[in-house]
Amino acid sequence: MPELPEVEVTRQSFCERIHGARVTAVRVGKPLRWPLGVVPDSLVARTVGEVARRGKYLWLPLEDDGREAGGLLMHLGMSGSLAFSPAPGDAGVHDHFDLVTSRGTLRLTDPRRFGAVVWSASRSDGMAAKLLNGLGLEPFDPAFTGAHLHAALKRRRVAVKLALLSGDIVVGAGNIYACEALFAAGIDPRTRSDRISRPRAERLAAAIRDTLARALALGGSTLRDFRDAHGMEGRFQAQARVYGRAGVPCDACGTPLRRIVQGQRATFFCPTCQRR
Repeated sequence: MPELPEVEVTRQSFCERIHGARVTAVRVGKPLRWPLGVVPDSLVARTVGEVARRGKYLWLPLEDDGREAGGLLMHLGMSGSLAFSPAPGDAGVHDHFDLVTSRGTLRLTDPRRFGAVVWSASRSDGMAAKLLNGLGLEPFDPAFTGAHLHAALKRRRVAVKLALLSGDIVVGAGNIYACEALFAAGIDPRTRSDRISRPRAERLAAAIRDTLARALALGGSTLRDFRDAHGMEGRFQAQARVYGRAGVPCDACGTPLRRIVQGQRATFFCPTCQRR
């Protein structure tokens, strides 16, 4: 599933090229997770504003006479990708949404159709508000500190990795990045959240920021379907220290890395370096 780094890399790969483009047509293919919520032709002649990201969602504001007139909230789902091209060709069987503009076509391709494109009058209204309001802090928000993380974890009685994956404490710490951050912080992923001390929460907050920053610099992770809007793959997975490496000696202590399942997701960790 594309996580925060992959979504941010995708945003960066097309945001400048589409900014200021005029919508000339909208094509809707097979149904996605939610209906578009507006007549497609009503978006024609509007201008695309500055593309923003919140968590794993992209917000494409649409302007009319220089004023924001709603926008499109996009989510890549489990296997979706966005491509921006001057001449994308005919839509394929897995191409479910085209925003055709004066500068090119933004196309959502999603084989599993868990992605979404929904219209809202603003980010604080309608479906956008419903989907965004429950999200946690951005990992690079100055408010995301060890103190914030410690206080939030104290209110949970679940394994710390599951708390990170919930998305209502901090966004972006998806499965790969949670595994890597917990390893960097030396915390066993099975440790109960309310038993994480303040110093360990400080280390974990720093590890989350560092892990996601490295992922962004490397273009995210490509495990199956992820490509940015240029069609480029991410490279972070090649540098993962624990994720996907069960049975391989830990590069810090030599102990074979372990794999367990938490919340139906695979967790990878070092039983020696990571303590409860």
